[in-house]
Amino acid sequence: MFGALLPKKSEFFDQFSKHAKLSVEGAKLLQALLLDLHDVESQSKRIKQVEHDADTVAHQTLEMLHKSFITPIERGDIHRIVSRLDDILDYIEAASQRLWLYEIKEATPEAKEMSRVLCRSTEAVQATVDAMHNMKDSQRIRSACVEINRLENECDTLLRLATARLFREERDAVMVLKWKEIYENIEDATDRCEDVANVIEGVVLENA
Repeated sequence: MFGALLPKKSEFFDQFSKHAKLSVEGAKLLQALLLDLHDVESQSKRIKQVEHDADTVAHQTLEMLHKSFITPIERGDIHRIVSRLDDILDYIEAASQRLWLYEIKEATPEAKEMSRVLCRSTEAVQATVDAMHNMKDSQRIRSACVEINRLENECDTLLRLATARLFREERDAVMVLKWKEIYENIEDATDRCEDVANVIEGVVLENA
């Protein structure tokens, strides 16, 4: 009975890795969608399913947290990591839904580039949470966090450039609003990647 309250140290980290892997899958599906907008409804539904799968993992992790007497890292940190990981796919799914609902026929070069950066960000997040299985390898974790921060800055720059070109060149005011929202959803997803990195960096410092 008491053993159920003492999960193996790796169980929470396994859940983080499973969650991060789904973020990578969702980001790659969004990138593929932006490269080929031929069947947006079907592709956006695939992303929605991935987001749903991630929600399931998040609920499982939080349920395990509520039932656990002892955890490998602070309970609040576990909750924050799960929440930020879940947010990544929420924004990815939001971007794909808008591509479908707004009937976007062709992606802009900036959207394609931002999705490429997002893919790399989610891959770096996965590398970071995978590295948590060995907290003693703090240098590996910190290096992955630095890369995530760099990619977030890169996507933020792309957002500013994309928005500036949108207002400068697009004459359709409705289209301006549509693309501005899509751009911001993609950039928000990279922001949440950085949030995950920031929490994990704090965990590493606490456990050094």
